[in-house]
Amino acid sequence: MGRPNVGKSTLFNRLTRTQDALVDDAPHVTRDRHYGHAVWNDVAFTVVDTGGFADDDEFSKEIRFQIFQALEEADAILLVLDGKAGLSPYDRELLDLLRGSPKRVFYLVNKIDGPAEEARLADFFRLGIEPLYPVSAEHRYGVGDLLDELVQALPRTPADGGETEAGGMIGLAVVGRPNVGKSSLINRILGRPRLLVSPIPGTTRDAIDTVHRRGESSYLMIDTAGIRRKGKVSLKLEKFSVIKALRSLERCDVALIVMDAGQGVTDQDITVAGYAFERGCGCVLVVNKWDLVEKRGGAERTFIEQLRQQAKFLSFAPVLTVSALNGRRVSKIFSAVDRVYAQYCRRIATGELNRLMERALAKTPPPLHRGRPVKFYYSTQVGSKPPTVVCFVNHPEAVHFSYKRYLLNQLREQAGLDQVPVRLFFRQRERRE
Repeated sequence: MGRPNVGKSTLFNRLTRTQDALVDDAPHVTRDRHYGHAVWNDVAFTVVDTGGFADDDEFSKEIRFQIFQALEEADAILLVLDGKAGLSPYDRELLDLLRGSPKRVFYLVNKIDGPAEEARLADFFRLGIEPLYPVSAEHRYGVGDLLDELVQALPRTPADGGETEAGGMIGLAVVGRPNVGKSSLINRILGRPRLLVSPIPGTTRDAIDTVHRRGESSYLMIDTAGIRRKGKVSLKLEKFSVIKALRSLERCDVALIVMDAGQGVTDQDITVAGYAFERGCGCVLVVNKWDLVEKRGGAERTFIEQLRQQAKFLSFAPVLTVSALNGRRVSKIFSAVDRVYAQYCRRIATGELNRLMERALAKTPPPLHRGRPVKFYYSTQVGSKPPTVVCFVNHPEAVHFSYKRYLLNQLREQAGLDQVPVRLFFRQRERRE
C-alpha cells in the first residue's frame, strides 16, 4: 500500500514476475484490489496490489474501502514510500493508520536504484520507523533482501502445495461494454462489495480475479474493463485495459457476456460476443438490469429472439435475464455455467464418435466432388475446451461450408454438445506406403 504513483503496481509485477498490473505515470491507475501469485525461497504467497491512498480523486472513498479490505486480509503489509519525491502528508497519515496494526509492516523506500542513492533515506528516518528497505521495483535493487525477510514473517505454504492459480477452478470471465453492470453483478454474486462500482464508464481498469466457492465447485471470477469500439478508445490507459479484458478471455473457460436490458442489444454487445466466440470460450449471455424493462407480455421472449437474430453465431449459448440490483435470477447463472462447462470439457470416445458420424453421413451423404464422392474415413476428437474434432477425408477442400454446418449440428444434437462451441476440421488422410 502507499500513496499514488510510488510504484506499488511496478513492485507487484516484480514480485509476481508478471505484467498483470497496469502501470502508468498517471495517478490512480489501480482502483480495485488486484491479486497475484508469488514464490520466494520455496515459499508461496499471494500479493495484493491496492489503489493509491489519497483524497484527490472521485473514487478516493471507494479506493480507501478496498485498501482497508486488503489490510484486514493481509498477514504482512508493505508500505511503499517514494524515494525520489520524498515525504508526503499522506505518508504520515498512512503511518498513523498502521502504527496500531498487530501485523508485521515492512517500510519500503522505492525508486532507490543503487547504493549511491541510499542517502535519500535520510528524510524518512525522521518518521521514527525502522528498518527502512531501500528498493527499486523497476530495477530490482534491494528486492531480494526484502523478500528474504518477508517470507520469514509469512505463514508457511510450500510452493508446490495447494492449487495453482486456476487449478481445479472454473475460469469465469465477466465481459461486456462499459457500464452494463459487470462489477455490480460480481458483488451481488459474492454478497459483498468486492469490486469498485460507479456509474462512470471505465471505472474498472485491471482484470480483477476473485475466487468464489459454491457448493463443491470453485470459480475464478475475472472482472474486466468495459470493451468499447476501437474508434472510441483514445486514452493509452484504456487501450491497455481493453487489451487485458480480451486476454482474460484466453484464460477463462466460460465467458459471461453481460448486456444492458435498458439499452437493448447493441452492435458493441455483438462485437464483444464475437471476441468470446473467436477465442473458443463457452458462453452465457447475461441480460442485466432486467428490473428496468417494462413488464409487458412477451418482453423476455421478444428480447431473446432479437438477441438470437443478431448473434446467430452464438445460437447455442444460454440466455438469462437478471438484475444485479435486486438479485433476480442471479443464482441461476451458476447452474447455466456448470452445464456449459460440463459440455466444454466433454470427450467423446473414438468409437462413439465414428458411429455418430456414420449415422449423419447415411442420413445426408456428402455432395459429389467432380462427379466422385467425398469419402469420410474416420473421425477423432483431438481436444476439449472447446470440443475439437478432426475428420479424415479424401478431399478436405471439397467439403462445403453448408455440409460442415450440417455435421456440426448433428454433433451437437447427438453428442449432447448443444450449449458450447464445437470445432470441426477436415484433413487429408495420409497415404500408406
